[in-house]
Amino acid sequence: MKGLFVLACAAVLGAIVMLLWNCLIPAIFPGANAVTYWQALGLLVLCRILFGGFHGRHRDWHERREQWQRWQAMTPEERAAFFKKRANFCRPEPHDTKDE
Repeated sequence: MKGLFVLACAAVLGAIVMLLWNCLIPAIFPGANAVTYWQALGLLVLCRILFGGFHGRHRDWHERREQWQRWQAMTPEERAAFFKKRANFCRPEPHDTKDE
């Protein structure tokens, strides 16, 4: 039953994407073409892969509430340390060149 619901939702979303694309994109970008239903469904899947991923169930409200409670229990110093740690999240650690 759940599988049929997922297929029905995908079919409806594909139609919505097709209608929105065909109404908006050719008007905004004069060189753009309209898409078929199957192309719109492919765009929907592509966007899901690129932006949404397939990581299963999202966190439910219980987990969010627990995370919020942990945040509320933090001291201002712990929050500052958290933000300092997150600021350098994507930056590599500097190497100490003295020892090399």
